[in-house]
Amino acid sequence: MRIIETISSRLDLDEIVQNVAAIITEMTATDVCFVHLLDDDRQRLRLCGATPPFDRLAGRVELAVGEGMAGWVAAHGEPAVIVEDKRADPRYKYIPELHGEEFTSMVSVPILTRLGHLVGVLNLHSKRRREFGDDVELLRSLAGLVAGAIENARLYRRLADREEALERFTERMVQLQESESRRLAGEIHDGISQRIVSMFFHLSAARDLVGEDAARAEQQIATAQELAGAALDETRYAIAGLRPPVLDDLGLTASLQSLARGIADLHVHVDAGVCDVPEFLESALYRSAQEALQNVQKHAQAVTAVIRLSTTTAGVVLQVSDDGVGFDPAALRASSGPTGHGLPGLRERARLLGGTLEVRSAPGSGTTLTLTVPPHQESA
Repeated sequence: MRIIETISSRLDLDEIVQNVAAIITEMTATDVCFVHLLDDDRQRLRLCGATPPFDRLAGRVELAVGEGMAGWVAAHGEPAVIVEDKRADPRYKYIPELHGEEFTSMVSVPILTRLGHLVGVLNLHSKRRREFGDDVELLRSLAGLVAGAIENARLYRRLADREEALERFTERMVQLQESESRRLAGEIHDGISQRIVSMFFHLSAARDLVGEDAARAEQQIATAQELAGAALDETRYAIAGLRPPVLDDLGLTASLQSLARGIADLHVHVDAGVCDVPEFLESALYRSAQEALQNVQKHAQAVTAVIRLSTTTAGVVLQVSDDGVGFDPAALRASSGPTGHGLPGLRERARLLGGTLEVRSAPGSGTTLTLTVPPHQESA
C-alpha cells in the first residue's frame, strides 16, 4: 500500500525512485537498494536512485546492458541471486563507489511492465549472508508494480522537457524575427532609400535643365540611372537575405553546387543527392553551408573543401569539411573570449531545427562540421 501510495501521488521520476528504494529496503530487511533504469537507447543502465548514503551517486554510475549483475539481469530478463563470494561470480562487477565489499549477499530483479518491456533493474544487498528465497518472487511483483509508474513519470518528464524546449524555441524565433526585421529595415534605410532619394534629386535637376543645358541634364540622368541600378542590386540582395531565389529556381542540391562555384580562392566539391525537405529546411541547410564556407575562407587557410548532403535514418545530414589548419575545439570552448570560427550561429541554427552540430578538428588536420537535422513533416 505504501508503494501504491508513492507511485500514485507523484509524477517526478527521481522522487518515485528514491521513495521506492527506501520502502523496498525496509520491507525486505536488506541494507541497501539500487535502482538502475534503462536509458532511451536501451543500451545502458543508469543508477537513478538508491538508499542513503548512495543516493548522492544517482546519475553518476552507468553499466552497459550485459555488464555486471544488473546488466546481466537486464540482458536475460530474469532474477539472479549471489549468496556469498560475489567476486567469484563472473556476472558481478566491482564498482568502488558502491562499496560492494561491505555486503555479503545480493539479489537482482528486472523491472518489467505487464507487456514484458524492460524498464530497469532492482539490486538489493545484505550485509549478513542471505539466500532470499521467497523474497525473489515478492521483489518481482513489486518491480512490476512500479514499472508502469516509472514509465509514466518518464513520459511526463519528456513532455515537460518538450514544452520547455518549445518555449525556448518560440522565444528564439521571436528574437531572430526581430533581429531580421531590424537588419532588413537598416538595409532599406541606409542603402535602398538613400539611393532612391539621391536619384530623385538628380532627376529633378535633370528636369530643370532640360531645354537649358542638355549636356548637364544628360549627365544627371546618367547618374540617376547608376543609382537606380545600385538600388536594384541592393533590393535583390535584401530579398536574397530572406530566401535565396536560387533555391526556388534550382532546388537545394543545385543551389549548393552554385554556391560552391561562387566561392573565391577555394576549390569546393559538392557531393549531394536528391533531398526532399520542406522549404524552411532548404533555406536553413543552404544558409548553414554558406556560413560554414565563409568560415573556411576566413579562418581555415584551406585549399579545398567538400560539401556533403545526405538523408539517413537520423534525418538530413549536411557536412562541410576542409583541408585547412584546423583548431582545438576544446580549447575554443574553454576560451573566455569570443569563440570565433562562426560556430555560435551554426549551433543556434542547429538547436532551432531540433538538430545537432558536431565539430571535429585538430591543429593541422582540417575541420569537419556535421549538422544533423531530424526528419520534419511539412505542416498541412
